Amino acid sequence: MPLRMRSPLPVFDGATAWINGEATPDALAGRPVVVSFWSQSCYLCHETAPEFARFRDRLAAQGVAFVAVHQPRSADELDVAAVTKDALDAMHLTQPVAIDNTHAIVERFQNQFVPAFYVFNRQHELRNFQAGAKGFERIEAAVARVLDEPDVAPALA
Repeated sequence: MPLRMRSPLPVFDGATAWINGEATPDALAGRPVVVSFWSQSCYLCHETAPEFARFRDRLAAQGVAFVAVHQPRSADELDVAAVTKDALDAMHLTQPVAIDNTHAIVERFQNQFVPAFYVFNRQHELRNFQAGAKGFERIEAAVARVLDEPDVAPALA
């Protein structure tokens, strides 16, 4: 069953390797987080990489944290060196990238798609999910809503 709205941000434990540093709880604390799933063999991921890089850079300047997860779709995508080269060169990824060869992170997110994007608020509750190459406008609108949310969840009476 896919993550439901308000589900907590799953942990990133179990990555085979990290590129650009690890996404730690301390680094993400108090920040909205966008998690993107991609695959080396996904032509849609590569086709939209420049647009996603501009989107990421614009929102990172507003304090949004980004984490990418490589979700291999075949045994051909288990080569860490090849995935690293693709992430840095073709995909233009500057954020922390988890290489998830065992699907430990994929299973925690219950992710079935590439590309896929998860938007979490400052309290790290899921606020939006988007699959497919298009729809950055919807993701950006979701991030804008998250940025407008109060920093602390309101107390229950």
